[in-house]
Amino acid sequence: MSTILITVDVEDWFQVENFKAYIPFSAWPGYDLRVERNTYKLLEILDFRGATFFILGWLAERLPHLVRDIHVAGHEVASHGYDHILCNQQSYEELKADLIASRKRLEDIIGAPVVGYRAPSFSVDNDILKIIEESGYRYDSSFNSFAMHGRYGRVDLSRNRTRGIAVNVSADFYELPISNFRIGTRIFPLGGGGYFRMIPFPLFKLGVRKILEQDQAYLFYMHPWEIDPEQPRMTKAALSCQFRHYVNLKRTQSKLTSLFRTFRECEFVGCRQHLDDQAF
Repeated sequence: MSTILITVDVEDWFQVENFKAYIPFSAWPGYDLRVERNTYKLLEILDFRGATFFILGWLAERLPHLVRDIHVAGHEVASHGYDHILCNQQSYEELKADLIASRKRLEDIIGAPVVGYRAPSFSVDNDILKIIEESGYRYDSSFNSFAMHGRYGRVDLSRNRTRGIAVNVSADFYELPISNFRIGTRIFPLGGGGYFRMIPFPLFKLGVRKILEQDQAYLFYMHPWEIDPEQPRMTKAALSCQFRHYVNLKRTQSKLTSLFRTFRECEFVGCRQHLDDQAF
């Protein structure tokens, strides 16, 4: 049976990188949190399907009950860092402190180990992966091979052993990359997020089928704000940033339901469960 990994980056609409120039970190406390309602809605949509929720420490500090409810519902709780600062914009000491603090905050809330991490805006490289491993994580899920996005990091995994989509980076550390579709040397972004909202669903599901035929597993990512078409509009942002953030928000929920219905024969699990199921 093929496997689909649903992953959710738990951050609110005003915390995204595209709006950082207009909504600095110091302004975050002044915004109403919409992420709680949106995340509970996602939990309802997921129903029995397993998923991994990569949660910002800043939000966990303010919404510990939401973190606990995700855990009690049987989903994996993992770290998305503390303050959504890009990994490659932090020093070694700053990044390691962020990785440890965000994990500890989540572990204190759920009373269980947190073993997974996703970098804000997929901002990793090989050196950053080593810091993530040093900070006590079992796996990272931040490598996005689509090279036409300037913030995505570059990682060389060509010499590492793989099984499906899981890559054995070192003896006890793994990478679970975002799933994209390759034709020759060209890579088409089919992992989720804005690409899921922009690409017509018939074409998107065709790409997912091809990935499943090749790897027997597919890793999808999204954010709670992507099912919230009524969220505030940041009209000061560049038009390109506004487009990427707001395009087709009204259709996300129905497309997500269609994705689940189309691939109902697949097993839906979180990242940690997928690793446990692999035999390296």
